Amino acid sequence: MIVEAKMNPNVSEMDILPEMDPTWTTTILVVPCVVVLTAGFFYLYGAIIGLLSKTSVRNKVVVITDALSGLGKECAGVFHNGGARLILCGKSWEKLEELEDELANASDPTLTFPPKIVLLDFGDMNSMTEAIAEILDCYGCLDYLIFNSSMKVKAPAQSLSLEMDKLLMDNNYFGPITLAKGVIPSMISRRSGHLLLVNSIQGKIAVPFRTAYAASKHAIQAFFDCLRAEVEEFGISVSTINHTFISCSASKTTQAATSNSLLWSLFYTRKPRGVSPHEATAEIVRTLNNRRKEVLIAPSLPKMAIYARSFFPNMFFAVMAAGVKNSAASDSM
Repeated sequence: MIVEAKMNPNVSEMDILPEMDPTWTTTILVVPCVVVLTAGFFYLYGAIIGLLSKTSVRNKVVVITDALSGLGKECAGVFHNGGARLILCGKSWEKLEELEDELANASDPTLTFPPKIVLLDFGDMNSMTEAIAEILDCYGCLDYLIFNSSMKVKAPAQSLSLEMDKLLMDNNYFGPITLAKGVIPSMISRRSGHLLLVNSIQGKIAVPFRTAYAASKHAIQAFFDCLRAEVEEFGISVSTINHTFISCSASKTTQAATSNSLLWSLFYTRKPRGVSPHEATAEIVRTLNNRRKEVLIAPSLPKMAIYARSFFPNMFFAVMAAGVKNSAASDSM
């Protein structure tokens, strides 16, 4: 046929090429359209969520504890640019003033409110009454209270003193619940408000060498879970966000899981799989907007560990024990 076509100039190219299956023709036309439409949908969705995150916090009174941490600073920047009336809490007055200046210099003063700063140290329980009064005096009320602060300790149980245990409980439990109890009456009188706890995944699962830390995280998790039901009738929302680890380098480096990795390796690895302050802040904004009661930010393995602890406790305990033995063997080499 091709030879005849070359000899016969009247034969067109369409006569030479075989006819294409209509199904393939439709597929070739439809697939790019679907890809473009899907990409456009996600772009619009992200733009709308970004717009809602700004409008939802505008003029809202937002309290952030430990605003000097990586997550605290990220939250402060997002909420400040969104037009919130910020109350930044931390242990260092000088560093709080530096953060206040940074936010003011990086924003339009006609669209934002100057942040207010309050000294707050959960480790100093004697100062809590004064700090709570100062927080309430800033604007007379508050809409969002983000519990962000945390104290971490990793050590064998027998090596921790009782004083260290008490300090951990003050920072991770008694301090936050004292602040919550101090502001709840104001929220009840207004019949509105939102308490959001940023907590470790160890508020749901306990791993070795973190006895006091895990105990404090379990305690604060239980407190907020109970509080949620108690204040719901007053229009107050209570949310908890459990994460694996907040790491400023999490967005730059991601540790790949090996095919033969065990459950305990997640907790004993030298570089924990964490979430970046940016990712955690985005989840905080979504949780406040959607009023979700509970959020878990974790890869598949930690989630599996939580379920294993509930449904297969003996297997979970065996894996944890194996992790301790492996860690001890590695240290001895």
